[in-house]
Amino acid sequence: MFYWFMKHFIAGPILKSIFRPWVVGAEKIPKTGGVILASNHLSFIDSVFLPLLVERQVSFLAKSEYFTKRGIKGWFIRTFMRATGQLPIDRSGGKASEASLNTGLAVLARGEVLGIYPEGTRSPDAKLYRGRTGVARMILEGHVPVVPVVMVDTQTVMPIGTKVPKVRRVGVIVGDPLDFSRFEGMEGDRFILRSITDEILYNLHALGGQEYTDVYATTVKDRQASLSR
Repeated sequence: MFYWFMKHFIAGPILKSIFRPWVVGAEKIPKTGGVILASNHLSFIDSVFLPLLVERQVSFLAKSEYFTKRGIKGWFIRTFMRATGQLPIDRSGGKASEASLNTGLAVLARGEVLGIYPEGTRSPDAKLYRGRTGVARMILEGHVPVVPVVMVDTQTVMPIGTKVPKVRRVGVIVGDPLDFSRFEGMEGDRFILRSITDEILYNLHALGGQEYTDVYATTVKDRQASLSR
């Protein structure tokens, strides 16, 4: 209820009037049933504008640190994250990764919409990077279709490292749903998971025209960090 109220009566109207976001292909998202929206990731505000421009409620898996900050600032961050449909997860790996998977699967089992960034992190330079196969496993275990979604120009509004957004127009392009039911029961096959993930990234590239680099974005970020020391 809080999410719906914020989206339709408070945050939604304000953000739409300021940034004038646009969307193409929103009708391609199934009206009912569990579905994954697999999006590129250019900026922190991707998780704000994508749910804003989609009719159904969208839940994202966000790192738990956003929900544990203290003080007034921490309260505002927690309130904002919950208002935009974010779900806290532990990204430390191992058992935490399994718990994250189960959190996402629970959203899908309820017949809801789950937003996922296959690249695993924000792009450091607006390029599209190699996808992590967790999205493929969730598709197969959740028995749901996946819809490729491209965020456009959100990095110009709030680049990595900035705290105050600039007023620019942003957009969302929604592609045709992808059905991977032919691979049902093969979620334990890493080659199948890689094939599914690569197909999703191929569709994202075709939709948005981003330059694609076949390495993980985290690898690029680690290189940049080592050079800046």
